[in-house]
Amino acid sequence: MIATYPVNRRIKDMLANERPQERLEALGVEALSDREVIAMILRSGPPGVDVVSMSGDLIHEAGSLSNLLRWSAEDFQKIRGIGKVKSLQLISVMDFAKRVLAAEGAQDVCFDNCEAVAQHFRPLLVGEEIERFWVLCLDRKNRLLKRAEVTKGTATNCLAHPREVFRKAIRLSASGIIAVHNHPSGDPAPSRADIQVTRQLRESAKVIGIDLLDHIIVGHKKHDPQGLGYYSFNEAGLI
Repeated sequence: MIATYPVNRRIKDMLANERPQERLEALGVEALSDREVIAMILRSGPPGVDVVSMSGDLIHEAGSLSNLLRWSAEDFQKIRGIGKVKSLQLISVMDFAKRVLAAEGAQDVCFDNCEAVAQHFRPLLVGEEIERFWVLCLDRKNRLLKRAEVTKGTATNCLAHPREVFRKAIRLSASGIIAVHNHPSGDPAPSRADIQVTRQLRESAKVIGIDLLDHIIVGHKKHDPQGLGYYSFNEAGLI
């Protein structure tokens, strides 16, 4: 149950031993609960609602802290006391978390197998509702030089022209690339358009002299009949 008060209760209005900031300074961030960490971001609740309790209600509605990564600004605004500004703050924090996870996963990783690529992209794709197309530019040992987003599409369509894909790789003098895009439906099975794009990339790679190592479609394991959560054109023998 959310604790209520006669006026808008900000963190600074709490008793010293209740305040997340004082607890953080005295005991370290590890001492804070999940709802206290979120309270440090929100800073205040609406009139009559304790900000820490409101943060606990937010987590309760999501089901878990990790589920918040899937929330949109509109989802956050359904919680009493969270308006446009606070919702934008929260989705920025969630996206920051995704980027940190993805960047951490890329450090010293050799992208020489499909699973490594899929694992790298899963944090970026939590809650994604549109198709996005990336290119991984790699050196001779398949180590990452740069991950670049090429295009964004709709919920069912994302087109990438070879010119845009290889432009990134040429600038970096990459030895090879891996094309990656997602299917918001969760089923990574390739569409006709996916197959056509892969053929175009394969032919362009021969002309340019940069290896197309793979084109991987990332989905979700629970929606994949193969149980992998991704589809590899290389493994399928189409590259």
